[in-house]
Amino acid sequence: MKAAPSPLPPQRFEAGTPNIAGAITLAAAIDYVSAIGIETIGAHEQALLARATRALGEIPGVRIVGTARHKAAILSFLVEGIHPHDLGTILDEEGVAIRTGHHCAMPLMTRYGIAGTARASFALYNDFADIDVLVDAIRKAQKLFGTRGTHDTPPG
Repeated sequence: MKAAPSPLPPQRFEAGTPNIAGAITLAAAIDYVSAIGIETIGAHEQALLARATRALGEIPGVRIVGTARHKAAILSFLVEGIHPHDLGTILDEEGVAIRTGHHCAMPLMTRYGIAGTARASFALYNDFADIDVLVDAIRKAQKLFGTRGTHDTPPG
């Protein structure tokens, strides 16, 4: 044999066994989302976003970044006097998972003089209790850093 037949791309670059498990789990995920309904999931996520936006907006010293009218259930924010990476560490210790940093938008953040943001994302598996935990964790971080916001009422 002088040559072996070679399939055309992209099959030529596929080595080994196809991702059968991936195909099966993708089908299961599609069935799961279809059973709930994409509109139902979207409505749930938007309700979470609205509640989180209100709740974080009520915390003195918290600034929400990105307030587009129509947006995904992602809330970027800053906490006065706390670097986003420090905030992320404290929230992690409270069981709250957020992302921190530039989020692939460093040129934009540089343009607006932002060192980075904290970002909470909401999805089908979240509920309003998760927002309460987020708010409590932010307030705890403010207390730890002594930055209770500029509009707090002094203790009395």
